[in-house]
Amino acid sequence: MGLDQLRGKLAYQGLLLGGVALLTGAALVLADRATLADIKRAQAADMKQSLAQVLPGQYDNDLLQDTVTLPGPEGEVTVYRARRAGRVEAVVFQVQGHGYAGPVVSMMGVDRDGHVLGVRVIQHKETPGLGDKVEPAKADWIHSFEHRFLGDPPADKWAVKKDGGVFDQFTGATITPRAVVNSVKGGLVFFQKERARLLDDGSGAAAALPKPSLSGNTATKME
Repeated sequence: MGLDQLRGKLAYQGLLLGGVALLTGAALVLADRATLADIKRAQAADMKQSLAQVLPGQYDNDLLQDTVTLPGPEGEVTVYRARRAGRVEAVVFQVQGHGYAGPVVSMMGVDRDGHVLGVRVIQHKETPGLGDKVEPAKADWIHSFEHRFLGDPPADKWAVKKDGGVFDQFTGATITPRAVVNSVKGGLVFFQKERARLLDDGSGAAAALPKPSLSGNTATKME
């Protein structure tokens, strides 16, 4: 085979390889576009399910379209607002504590008076049979936050019993419930601090709520 023939063959192979790569890339882009809408719908459905678990009752608006983002202790917090007749009646947002095996992420709902409507752990890596008792399918413990607020119990009692608080810990597992209690308490502190903006209320109504004592561990990461 002559040099010119070899060069021609190599050029042909290069063009062929480039063409295959181009077609493969185009196919991947088309597939991504075709599935993007389905992925977004699935994500929206999952979020609505999470919101419904901590937000009992019926509301007039689409919570996924009615959000406000505010700075939190460790980053921005996306807050979903529930309205009736245009008035914000409750909000939902994520809080995060530090568990035994990693972050423990929860979704919590709070009514406009600062009472907890519900809490659900949506992500954790805790030990099966011990730390996973934060899941409602495994135990009723997570329901112990419902109707509580900063004042019931007092802020310095928002802790597990081992730390002098009122919330039960699990046998053989204290770190996980401690992480959840601290994160929920931090979420209530965040709500009270940002209440006027969260509720679209510029009247200064936040001053009507009792100011919590910030003693104890209130560290929480909200996303």
